[in-house]
Formats: sequence, C-alpha cells, structure tokens
Amino acid sequence: VILISPSGLKVSPLPPPADSSEECNLNPDYRQIDQPKHLSAPIGGSVHINFSFYYCWELAKNSRVSVALRRTQFHGEFIYNSTWPFIHKDYKNRISLNLPKGQKSGSLKISNLRKEDENMYFCRVQVETREDGKKVWQALQGTKLTITHEENLLNSHVFSAAMTTTEGPTSTAPTTTGPSALEGNGSSASSPLSVGPVVVAALAGALIKIAILGLIL
Repeated sequence: VILISPSGLKVSPLPPPADSSEECNLNPDYRQIDQPKHLSAPIGGSVHINFSFYYCWELAKNSRVSVALRRTQFHGEFIYNSTWPFIHKDYKNRISLNLPKGQKSGSLKISNLRKEDENMYFCRVQVETREDGKKVWQALQGTKLTITHEENLLNSHVFSAAMTTTEGPTSTAPTTTGPSALEGNGSSASSPLSVGPVVVAALAGALIKIAILGLIL
C-alpha cells in the first residue's frame, strides 16, 4: 500500500508496531527499529524517513535517545549522528531530526533533494540504560529512497499550459480562409468565416432584381 501525503509525496507506511511487552517477556534484551521499505520524492523536494523503535530496558535517569543514519548498506558510512553531533558534508544544512522527548517514534528529514541522494538509509538508535549501560541497535532493513523528476514535469506542464493559453487567440487569427479552417471546428468556428460569401450572394441577388425591374420599366 502506498500513501500520498498532503505535500504529494509517496510514502510507504510503517508496519504495525510489534507487541513489545510480549517480546520482552520472552527476551529481556529485545530491541527493534521499524522504518518504511521504500520512499520516493522529487528533486528539490523533501522526504521524511519515519522510524519507530522498541526496547525492554529501563533507561537511566535523564537518559537521552540518540539517533544516527547510515547510507548505502548496513555497515555504510554515517551521514548523521545526533550524539556528536555530526552531519556529512553531502547533507550539510539539509538533514534534521524530529524526535519529541519521551517518544519512541520520529523522523529524519532530508531537504533540497538531489539525484545523488537516491540510496539506502538505515536508522540507528542509542540509549543509556539504568543497569546495562549503553545499548545501540540498528534497523536490519533500510529504506530505499527513489528520487524522481515529478516537480520538473509539473512545472513544464504548467508552463506549456500557460503558453497555450497566451498564444491560442493569435494562432487562430490568420486562419480565415481555406477548407482546413472549417474542418473539425464545429458551427462556432465556421460561422464567422461564412459571412463574406453570404454578403456577396445577397448583393448579387439585389443587382439581378434591379436589372430585371429596369428591363420591365
């Protein structure tokens, strides 16, 4: 299923959340990250890589959740890390994290998209637990981001429509004679073009009547 966001972007929904309480009963070391398998957005636009994470540990007091993002593959290079903080030069001033305090779901936003941003992206989470120290885990299946040209196509369609609207009247003005001007245009197009012949016929009829009257008289 593909959802369409209000901005027009195609968004693959996240899978239903796992029953973490049941998983924790079976495995106290359970942890998981969910993120969409595929997203697509146009060049110049923005995309939100949504993620949700689960864990069983009790966090340390004032523990802060840190989020990182890798590209290309599971062990690929980091392009963002909220711990250091760090942003890769390829994404300078274009990537930001939205994770409300106390929440277990958020999003990483990449703005001003470029064709070279088309890649696989893997979310990584780090927390400080009360008894087990630092815990780090990462999504096994990343998000495939596809960059499209939809925005450019839309602009070209708008430009084309504007040109057609502007140039429409001038392009039809010269077509006042000839059979092609009457073909397929309907009665509204043929009416102005038939005025000339009608006037000529009317004048010819009047002249003939005058000539006949002259002969009679």
